[in-house]
Amino acid sequence: MEFIARLHPLIEMKFLKPNLHIMKTIGSFITVLVLSFVLMAADQSRIISGKVIDENGFALIGVDVVEKGSNNGTVTDVQGEYTLNVSSGAKALVFSFIGMETKEVKIGTQSLINVTMKSSELEMDEIIVTGYGIAEESYVAADHTAAAQGVIVGSKSGHQTRYGRAKKLSPGVYTYNTTHYEANQNWNTEGYATIHENGFKDVRHNPLSTFSIDVDKASYSNVRRFINMGQVPPKDAIRIEEMINYFTYDYPEPDGEHPFTVSTEFSSCPWNSKHQLLHIGLQGKSIDKENLPPSNIVFLVDVSGSMSSHNKLPLLKSAFRLLVKELRPEDRVAMVVYAGAAGLVLESTPGSQKEKILASLNKLQAGGSTAGGAGIKLAYKVASENFIEEGNNRIILATDGDFNIGQSSDAEMERLIEKEREKGVFITVLGFGMGNYKDSKMETIADKGNGNYAYIDNIQEANKVFVSEFGGTLFTIAKDVKFQIEFNPSRVKGYRLVGYENRLLNDEDFNDDTKDAGEIGAGHTVTAMYEIIPAGSSEDVVDIDPLKYQSNRDNKKKYDSEELMTVKLRYKKPDGLKSTLYELPVQGRLQKFEKTSDNFRFAASVAQFGMILRNSEYLEQGTIAEVIQMAGQAKGADTEGYRAEFIKLVNASNSLLAMTKNDSEE
Repeated sequence: MEFIARLHPLIEMKFLKPNLHIMKTIGSFITVLVLSFVLMAADQSRIISGKVIDENGFALIGVDVVEKGSNNGTVTDVQGEYTLNVSSGAKALVFSFIGMETKEVKIGTQSLINVTMKSSELEMDEIIVTGYGIAEESYVAADHTAAAQGVIVGSKSGHQTRYGRAKKLSPGVYTYNTTHYEANQNWNTEGYATIHENGFKDVRHNPLSTFSIDVDKASYSNVRRFINMGQVPPKDAIRIEEMINYFTYDYPEPDGEHPFTVSTEFSSCPWNSKHQLLHIGLQGKSIDKENLPPSNIVFLVDVSGSMSSHNKLPLLKSAFRLLVKELRPEDRVAMVVYAGAAGLVLESTPGSQKEKILASLNKLQAGGSTAGGAGIKLAYKVASENFIEEGNNRIILATDGDFNIGQSSDAEMERLIEKEREKGVFITVLGFGMGNYKDSKMETIADKGNGNYAYIDNIQEANKVFVSEFGGTLFTIAKDVKFQIEFNPSRVKGYRLVGYENRLLNDEDFNDDTKDAGEIGAGHTVTAMYEIIPAGSSEDVVDIDPLKYQSNRDNKKKYDSEELMTVKLRYKKPDGLKSTLYELPVQGRLQKFEKTSDNFRFAASVAQFGMILRNSEYLEQGTIAEVIQMAGQAKGADTEGYRAEFIKLVNASNSLLAMTKNDSEE
């Protein structure tokens, strides 16, 4: 424009003779020039930023912020803040979040747009009333908020919900806010592997306890989902070791040759006063994000018809947006989807091109059957084609687990996964949804694929998995990690491993490097607990009949009498084939329970809660009130609030357990 201003005086200079043709030509030239500047300005983009909160002033994590009428969008971070580069022609931003009313805000000349979102009202397409396979008259009312936050209670006495009362009209039909909904009493097809709790072993005949570590955490968030929906979880959904390991513990960081440290504590057992409790903690080496190796990641996304629910594919997309924001330029992401068939929807793309990755993610829609086997094969093919030597090569499978595997059998699929893990491609599994959830199948895939398994019940859990625990979720520091504990019979008469039922190994597997075991990620903690019957106890240990050809006499040999046990671990480097042995003798000084660390007492409270939920035969004493007291006194700093949430969850379960007991007595 400054150029035009300078050009205009030339027209009236005396050496230019008035000429109508020349004047018209100059006028046309000026018009074209002005239009060019206008068009150039129109092509320019600008940055809009702001913060999104709820009605109580709390930051909302994972809100979709999209330029209206386009695929250009982003997601709010852990502070609820966002930044979006929009075209100059953008008219409005659309803010959407599960459980909240979608909000459209005109941009105008604003560069800072802060938004307060309101909880969504119950509408016809936002409520599902269904029998959840508990009792003939029970139901679950699930709206968008329930799926994201988890607060719907159903019982056959009054059908009280968060929003009011639902009135039963006839079998299978309820009314809510004058709207009728049909209830399907038989839709629940969730699948869980059977768990038989570990019993006590006699140290004279079974001095060794051998198991694989487990850093899966899916059971806790799944249990939370049930309780928040007003239901006691199925017994086999409760894996106590996963509940304990959901929480992080303050163990010392490793500073030696091994990528982890081992800590132990020994005290009385809160649920059996005649027994003792042994606590073993493993702390994986933490690695700063900038020092992590580059990643070759393949998103493997289930977009079949069963994923259409709001707490499945929409939540999945919000979760993956959080991960995309964490990617570095050296990381790469490809995306494979499967429904009736499998397809590549995004070739391997550097982490610097977040807009391209998010655009592919935003386009995903659910529909069709579920060819999970074809999807897994294609994902491994894409991961292999983009393999990064000495990098992190990983598939992230996101599904409700309700998939068939096409022409392959389950066994063939497991062999494929085992074969690919030996090539250095690992697999992480994320579970979503409810009703047709296949927990057992997803746990198997993660175990066979040298990966971890998490259940995403809300956006906060997605943030925990992909942001707070980014390194631990995606970066393995040691694989095939095995524990073997040798107990000293002069100190221990019997022992019982709490949890880990599906991780037990034969004693000879410990030294066999061909036997698969668990993996530990950067910064991960792993906790195991043993219930101990002390030596000298008159209590019988149910084990085996007296041996005919072997000595049945007590071993009178005095080992290092102060030693309680010896802890041995074997592990491999992420790309290694030969294991390394780590051995630690443990004195096992018995402490008073109240003098133990927050680590010990909080883990004990979680274990006791799991035993109460399972109605464990090994729970001699202990109440919900005692769990709350133990956890409250051991909450510690709790900077992220997970332990405080646990206490609220335990408190909420109290009435559910009482209601279940009353129903069983009727």
